[in-house]
Amino acid sequence: MKHLYIVRHCQAEGQSAAAKLTDAGRQQADQLAEFLSDKHIDHIVASPYERAYRSITPLAQKLGLKVVLDDRLTERVLCSENRPDWRDMLQRTYDDLDLCYEGGESSNTAMRRAVSVMMEVLNRDHKNAVIVSRGNLMSLMLKHFDHRIGFSEWEAMSNPDVYRIAFIDDATSIERMWRE
Repeated sequence: MKHLYIVRHCQAEGQSAAAKLTDAGRQQADQLAEFLSDKHIDHIVASPYERAYRSITPLAQKLGLKVVLDDRLTERVLCSENRPDWRDMLQRTYDDLDLCYEGGESSNTAMRRAVSVMMEVLNRDHKNAVIVSRGNLMSLMLKHFDHRIGFSEWEAMSNPDVYRIAFIDDATSIERMWRE
């Protein structure tokens, strides 16, 4: 049996790649480390976005592990411009996984990119790995294993959030583990 712990980053100061964790976010990162410390984690991969890898750094330090940064875990770009109706646009991409707005990336394209990271981790000797990213990409990773996951599940995610995907033979199960 293998487990992937899919983690959404802690509270941050903004949406840019360089956005730092807030004071509350740093406290959440410490709580996250405590929460995951007994899960026998043997590998950690994170988005290179500061809020993602800083969210998991306390756990890595506690366990003596390196955080591997992977560009494939950066958030998916919805479209090339800021739009006031971005939430409606995002919702449509859960209904039509191939829908791609100008300058953006479809849900299927983003999903394939993120799932390739998951598959690499699963195909190695790791038994319990953590993968840290942002909410939309995280929901697409989960959707890959459970088609019922969509916009409402993304909307219900917290900062941070943790889901465990258990892989037993050819079966998978998903469990939300973080409770605020």
